[in-house]
Amino acid sequence: MTLILSFLFIHSISFAQTEITPQHISKVTAVTGSAISDDGNHIAYTVSVPSDPYLENAGSQTELHVYSVSEGISKPYYTSGSVSGVQFRPENNSVSFLASQSGDNGRALYEVPLDGGEAVKLFGFERSILSYSWHNDGNHIVFTAFDAAESSDSPLPYTADVYEENRPNRKAYITNVMHSNHTPHLIDLEGSVYMMAWSPEGSRIAVSAAPTPTVDDFYMAQQVFVIDYRTREVVAEVNNEGKIGQIVWSPDGTQLALRAGMDIHDPIDGRILIVSAEGGTPRIIDRGFEGKYEHIDWTDTNEISFLASISTSTAIGTIRPDGRSKNYVLEADAHAITSFSKATGGAVSFTASTPAHPTELFHLSARRNAEPERLTHHNPWLEEAELGRQEVVRYTARDGEFDIEGMLIYPVNYSEGTRVPVITVVHGGPEAHYSNGWLTSYSMPGQMAAAKGYAVFYPNYRGSTGRGVDFAYSSQSDLAGKEFDDVVDGVDYLIEQGVADRDRIGVTGGSYGGYASAWMSTYYSDRFAASVMFVGISNNLSKWGTSDIPDELFLVHSRERMWESDDMWMNYLKRSPVYYVDRSQTPILIMHGAEDTRVHPAQSLELYRHIKVRKPDVPVRLVWYPGEGHGNTRASSRLDYAYRMLRWFDTYLMTGDADAELPHWDAPIPEAGE
Repeated sequence: MTLILSFLFIHSISFAQTEITPQHISKVTAVTGSAISDDGNHIAYTVSVPSDPYLENAGSQTELHVYSVSEGISKPYYTSGSVSGVQFRPENNSVSFLASQSGDNGRALYEVPLDGGEAVKLFGFERSILSYSWHNDGNHIVFTAFDAAESSDSPLPYTADVYEENRPNRKAYITNVMHSNHTPHLIDLEGSVYMMAWSPEGSRIAVSAAPTPTVDDFYMAQQVFVIDYRTREVVAEVNNEGKIGQIVWSPDGTQLALRAGMDIHDPIDGRILIVSAEGGTPRIIDRGFEGKYEHIDWTDTNEISFLASISTSTAIGTIRPDGRSKNYVLEADAHAITSFSKATGGAVSFTASTPAHPTELFHLSARRNAEPERLTHHNPWLEEAELGRQEVVRYTARDGEFDIEGMLIYPVNYSEGTRVPVITVVHGGPEAHYSNGWLTSYSMPGQMAAAKGYAVFYPNYRGSTGRGVDFAYSSQSDLAGKEFDDVVDGVDYLIEQGVADRDRIGVTGGSYGGYASAWMSTYYSDRFAASVMFVGISNNLSKWGTSDIPDELFLVHSRERMWESDDMWMNYLKRSPVYYVDRSQTPILIMHGAEDTRVHPAQSLELYRHIKVRKPDVPVRLVWYPGEGHGNTRASSRLDYAYRMLRWFDTYLMTGDADAELPHWDAPIPEAGE
């Protein structure tokens, strides 16, 4: 059975009054995940509620809600703080989660009865609990927590930060939450433990561990071990390599399914690999799948359920562990499904956005030919919002090797045949992609720009995910090469279609998308009228020496070391925007989190300084965000970013005037409620 979700978004609704602004986006509430009970009667789900940017520069709060399928109603279960790790407790009629309350040493384990009531603390550790997994008896858990870091013996009233030293590992422990005085048992593995999964009979635990707690090892060096529950000794080792995102047991306990990379050079953990629970080398199934597996769950002896991205679409389906009999239960062309959970009887809860709304909760019953039902309706103001039409676009790259896909949001009330300014939004990674769902956030102009008369273009250039192994590998060893040519080819396609004004093309993006924004404003500067670069790369030589993922950069991006030959040094430099600053004529706004360890803030400073010195007539501005890292997470800094971004495009892109006066240094934030 296959269901096709229809395109629910209707353009130019007659009663629409509201144009989307950054203030609207700062208030967006979204469902972030769900879990359906084994009997299918309840769905526990989490809701992200943003802080008020006018009151505090704080992150969002994650609330716990529970939906009763039989009653058709939803109730808030925990809203006094943020939760994580929501699970149904086995053999108990309750939902468990991690939260921090007064008196806790960080996050502790709590539960709430399914029939409602106060949250009860089940277990607290001497340090914050990072993650946990239930034994099938509903009493034992395996959990992770950071080891205690050494304290300084210095007599000074000051402690220096010694870079990349004295970092505590993540350790795994087993405990019985029903015994208040039970001392947790340490699983004595070297390094840091991340994922944990009990075997179906509860006698073993599959875990992943990396040799150090560095981000590079987290990405590239996690290995899977099988631990005996009683002795806590390693009884099997899996010879996996590369990225890994999930470990799932077969119902009979004889095999493990890994959602992981195909090999050490795979940029994503989006393939399915099968291995014996006795250890060995995993084998990939469905090698030719031109998509990405986002989540897997071994739901029957001969059935693995999955969520997959397939280009700009998503799908839920099943596949046998030998790779045969693949079946799509739900294909979603205009819904971007972000997570799913499956009950024993086949009912599914899932979270998804559409071009018309951010992520909400949906339910698909196990009945034959059942239609998905939307269960939550957050952001009711959107019902009166006037939105730009969104559609999937396809074009052929200049070398003819690939057809490239992406999304285009038209200006509100767009008249066919009218040429308009276009903002090109380039995703990061490059191991990422855009799906045909809600594409507006503080750093993605989307419907905010459409309300101002811009079209907004989201290309999935080569190297993006959701198109299979070969497409993902196609950009390796070619930094800023054909991958960014694909972006320009998309702009040319929009010009040929009579949509884009060739003299008013803008670009923005974060991380690798920030790299693209810098590249378009230097190497391709004659093509772009305005650029907003966020946490982006400007110099690949210094980038390697200042990032916290140097091995990941080599293994899944560059595939070559710059010091291996004199030619390589120059090649890295020639793939750097700073090398082409003499071409620069594009007004560029550069913004960066001051605490970024992934792409050091110096990358933005380098480009800013090169332009200021070498091209003093080109408008450029550099904005730091104190306390933010690789992307803004706090409400006030997000709102500040959105208004600065839109004003920059209004100044230089909407007008097409590169000589326009530099906007005032302060952010154009309106009063609350305006």
